[in-house]
Amino acid sequence: MSTALTSDADLLRASGLRATSGRLAILSALAKAPHADAESLRRRLGADAPSLQAVHNILADLHAAGLVRRFEPARSAARYERRVDDNHHHAVCSACGKVVDVDCAVGAAPCLHGPTPPGFAVAAAEVIFWGVCDDCAAAPR
Repeated sequence: MSTALTSDADLLRASGLRATSGRLAILSALAKAPHADAESLRRRLGADAPSLQAVHNILADLHAAGLVRRFEPARSAARYERRVDDNHHHAVCSACGKVVDVDCAVGAAPCLHGPTPPGFAVAAAEVIFWGVCDDCAAAPR
C-alpha cells in the first residue's frame, strides 16, 4: 500500500467515512486531475471504475465530509477538487473548458466583501472568471 493511499485512508477515517476502494480511487484520481467532473473521473479510473451513479454517490459523501470541493461553472457539469483549505476562485476557458485556480482576490475567506442583508454572515464567495486560456488564444483560427 502506498503512502498516499495510507494518508487518504486515514483522512477518510478521520472524517467518519470508511476507507473503501472506491473512495480511495476517487481521491487519488482527483489528486491527479483536479477540477474533474464525475464522468471524467469514472473514465480516468478505467475498467475497475464503479458505476457513474456510485461515483456521484462517492463524490457527494466526500463533499459532505469536507474532503472535496464542488463547484458548478455555467454550462458545465459539477466539478470537484481536493483543494478545500481556502476560499479560492476559478478561471474557466470558454473555448476548451480548462479550469485554473485563482487565489483569493481580496485578503482571506470569503475573499470578497459586499453589501449583505442585515444579520447575514457570509462564509464563502464563489467567483468564476471567464475568458480564453493561453493555449486557445495562441491557436490558429
